[in-house]
Order: sequence, then C-alpha cells, then structure tokens
Amino acid sequence: MTDHAGDLNIGGLTLAEAEREIYHHIVERNPEHDFEPTIDRVREACDLLGDPQHAYKVIHLTGTNGKTSTARMAESLVRAHGLRTGLFTSPHLSSVRERIQIDGEPISQEDFIRLWQDVAPILHVVDTRSQHHGGPRMSFFEVLTVLAYAAFADAPIDVAVIEVGMGGVWDATNVADADVAVITTVTMDHMQWLGNDLAGIAREKAGIIKPGCAVVVAEQSESVTPVIQAAIASLDVRAAWEGDALEVLDRRPGVGGQLVTLRTPAATYSDLFVPLYGAHQARNALMALTAVEALLADGGDPQALAGDVVEAGFDAVTSPGRMEVVRTSPLILVDAAHNPAGVDALAAAVEESFSFDFLVAVVAVLGDKDPEGILAGLEPLVDRVVITASSSPRCIPAHELGDIAREVFGEERVSVASDLPDALDQAVQAAEANADQGGGVLVVGSVTLVAEARTMLGADQRKGTGRAR
Repeated sequence: MTDHAGDLNIGGLTLAEAEREIYHHIVERNPEHDFEPTIDRVREACDLLGDPQHAYKVIHLTGTNGKTSTARMAESLVRAHGLRTGLFTSPHLSSVRERIQIDGEPISQEDFIRLWQDVAPILHVVDTRSQHHGGPRMSFFEVLTVLAYAAFADAPIDVAVIEVGMGGVWDATNVADADVAVITTVTMDHMQWLGNDLAGIAREKAGIIKPGCAVVVAEQSESVTPVIQAAIASLDVRAAWEGDALEVLDRRPGVGGQLVTLRTPAATYSDLFVPLYGAHQARNALMALTAVEALLADGGDPQALAGDVVEAGFDAVTSPGRMEVVRTSPLILVDAAHNPAGVDALAAAVEESFSFDFLVAVVAVLGDKDPEGILAGLEPLVDRVVITASSSPRCIPAHELGDIAREVFGEERVSVASDLPDALDQAVQAAEANADQGGGVLVVGSVTLVAEARTMLGADQRKGTGRAR
C-alpha cells in the first residue's frame, strides 16, 4: 500500500503520520484498563451513529484466558463459510489497527483515518455532554469499540467476532447483543477492577449473555459454574458446556501444531489440523467450532458443518504472540501469557511440543498482575530467567521483579537486564553456551514485552506471522 492520502483531507501528512496523530488523540484518554461500571457513553455514541452494532450477527467472547485465540479461530471458521467478518480483539501488538479486522486483515490506514474523521465529531458530542454532567471523556477502549462497530457496519460485514476488553456486563463491547456468547475458563485476573471474588468475576463476565442467544461455556471451577448456570437459567437460553455436549476426544502434537478430534453438539470432527500448540489451543478450537455451529444454526438445532470448510478455516488461523516462533538458532518463542493459569497452559504446551536442552525465559510483568504466580509457573520449565522491564509505565521495575525471581528460582538462576535488548542478548548467549543445538529462549509475562520483542526481532514485519512453525 502506498503512503499517500488519496482523497483524504489530512493536511499534507503521510498516512503513517496521520495514523500516529489519531492514535495519539485516542491514547491520551483514560487508559483501557481504567474500569468504570457504565456503558452509557458507548451506548450514546452508537445511538448517534445509528446503532451500527445491530447491523450484523455477533459472537461475543469473555473469560480470562484464551479469548483472543478462540476469537481468531471463530472468525476464520466463519470466513471459510463465505461470510464477511469483522474481528475486534485487544490488546494490539504492533499497530492499533490490528484490533479492528475485516475479512481477516487489519483495517487499512486509509479506512482507519476515514473512519476517525467520520466518528470523531460524534465522540466530541458525547465527551462534551459527559463532561457537562461532571463525567469523564470516553476512554481509550470505549473509543476503539465505537470505531470497530462503525467500521463493521460500513464494510459491511455479516458477522462480528467481538472480544471483551475486561469483564462483561459493564464492558464497552456489551452494547452489542450476542447471537452467541462464549465464556472461556474464568480465573483470577484484573483483580483491581473486577475484585478478588471468583464468583463475582464470573457474574460480571456472564453479563454478555442476552435473551435469545446461544451460550458456549468452557470447563469452569466449582465456584464459577453455578454463577453461569444461574445466568443461563434466568434468561432461559440454550447452552453447550465443555465436558458435557462438547469435548476434545483426541489430540496428537504434530509439526507446526496438532491434530485434534472434536465432539460438538452437532457432530464429531476427526483429525483436524490446528496450527497452534498445546492442549489449551485444542480446547479453544473446540469452543470456536461450537460457537460457529450455533451461529450458523440461527436459533435452531446446530448442524454438522462441512468437513473441508472446517479444515480450511482452522488451517488459515494465526495467533501472533501465542507460542509464536520468531527466530531459530537458537529458537526464540514469544507468548503473551500474563497470569498463572496462562503460564501453566504455556508450560504444558512447551514441554509437549519442544525438546529444549536448556531454556532461558525473558520475563517482564505488569504491576497489576501476579508476579509470584507467573514465576512459580515458569520455574519447573526453564533453566534460567532473565528479568527485565517493558516500556509500559505499569511494568514492575526490573530490580523489584528480580528480587521476587530470586525467591522463586534462587540467586544462581536469575539475572537482571536493564532493557529488552540486553535481556535478549543475555538469554541467547546463555542458551547457546549451555546447549549445542537444543537451546531456546522464551519471552513471556506481558503483552507489551512480547510486542516489543516481536518488533525487535522483525516478526511484526512478516506476513502470516502467528502460526506455529
């Protein structure tokens, strides 16, 4: 794509400059992790835009881990059926435009700029009204949600696959009414905003369930299951639960991913290739496939989908920053796991899919996470850990995280690097020095760290990244 404005009025700026300026206007607002129990501003903005969120069918996903990968698989399966798709996920790795995808591709610079020019006046009206009544301007995430819904209606698309930002009932995305609500496994995360009560967190997430929708639920803990069951019963909606109507029957690791056999409410699909690693991704594939069955049933009983279409949908899946190989010799993996449950799933997948003689982790963790739990999950997996910090102002300082790491790993297995380039250098040197051919590096602990590592190693410039390779 050429970097020129075409018919856009951007004051002589290049497309890249205009995109950066727009992003600056959005990011200077309240950050996306600021949580306020209201969706009134988003609802008002959408109302002024003609309610674009009601112009297409919606698969809405919440949960703690697996949302983005499940969303990507669901979108790819829907698109394989010949339908136009929109995908809204967060956070982004390299460009904010990654969050808003149409037909499997990030919205173009031209369309992003044009979208902003169309929607910004509406945002200004909502901001002004809110501030007049003593409230805040729309937040970063609220603005992006409105932009996504407007972009999807303008495309136009047939189906939007929407990942919540945080929670459910009060999440900005919840102005849309799900045709299919997907709840991945609920564990502790975002405790500053959602609280330390797992049942309360589950109640918040169950808020995406709407009258008339179908619900797909992953296996849950004893404290979470009754909460979701109650929400489903109160609305008398149809639900499919992992372990009951759906399950992973078989899974065999393979080169570049795994072969899975999945049982859904409608059929058993044998030997599907999923180009992502780990038992957790097989379960995510199961959730995605069941959700798409429910969507295409349009309120009726789900029917078996054509095997060749399902195969094509899974084969096209990518999930950047999720067990992604970004370099070989030594092999460098990046993974955005940032809570203990995510790290546990990652560790199991690494042990199953790779044979490292010596593995070094490069770790940075944000201050609102559980550093002890993350490091404890990594301890049996890795031989050494290099502690650093990402550019996020929320990141735990490297020296503080280093102290925590020494408590978990012991002094001799921990080093601290002031920045990511130094951390990667240390990790690569250690991997090469301690293993002839089987050394590896794992970058993990925060999305911002993974994003910066991908950029540094050139993965963000390669087409089709995010596949298991």
